[in-house]
Amino acid sequence: MKQVNDFIITRMTRYNDMYSRLTLAPADGSMLPAILPGQFVQVAANTPGVFLRRPISINDVNYDQNTIDLLIRKAGKGTSTLVALKEGDKLNILLPLGNGFSLDVASGSRLLLIGGGVGVAPLLYLGRKLKEAGHKPEFLLGARSATDLLELDDFAAIGTVHVSTEDGSMGEHGLVTRHSALEGNIDTIYCCGPAPMMKAVASIARERAINCEVSLENMMACGLGACLCCVENTVKGNVCVCTEGPVFNINLLNWQ
Repeated sequence: MKQVNDFIITRMTRYNDMYSRLTLAPADGSMLPAILPGQFVQVAANTPGVFLRRPISINDVNYDQNTIDLLIRKAGKGTSTLVALKEGDKLNILLPLGNGFSLDVASGSRLLLIGGGVGVAPLLYLGRKLKEAGHKPEFLLGARSATDLLELDDFAAIGTVHVSTEDGSMGEHGLVTRHSALEGNIDTIYCCGPAPMMKAVASIARERAINCEVSLENMMACGLGACLCCVENTVKGNVCVCTEGPVFNINLLNWQ
């Protein structure tokens, strides 16, 4: 069930000048709603000149502590305000939004979770839920350089982590689509990151008949399907990513 609520930042983790992780709890002490891996929130930035909420992937959920985590990259005025917040500050959040990743996979399946840049965010909670279900997820995380690789220890606590960097400063040198982790049998790929990366991963999945889901990062304003700015052309026609996605099986997308 969707809700709008004020959240308090209980912990602020700044990885560098560009990335921050916000741990938030409902300010009124209410319990979190049920949240699926891959769902997102709409956050009010509360800064002059920024009128629209910002869509942010849910990075992690801790029901024992009644908190959610958001991984935010500074990209514009709204997100610059968010990454500069401190513990004790409040944010108004609309959640949970969209549809999540499929968790119904066969036992013993090889599951590869591929993320690029801040697109790694939803894969942490996804990996955690897959592990809780008895699976052994693998992560393939890519970035421009080692300084852009985030939450590696958190991912390593859940499953095997493979890394690639474009400058070769950590892991294999090159793009994730050329990483050796893609070799061998893979049953399902989950992917989130820049569109060119996801399209390249989707192409590999199609060629090898691998089940593949991607989380789209189309521009969103409302998160409720009213503004129509996140529309994506699919085999079923134009759909709003915020309500029909953000997660789609690649077979539903008109990607070449």
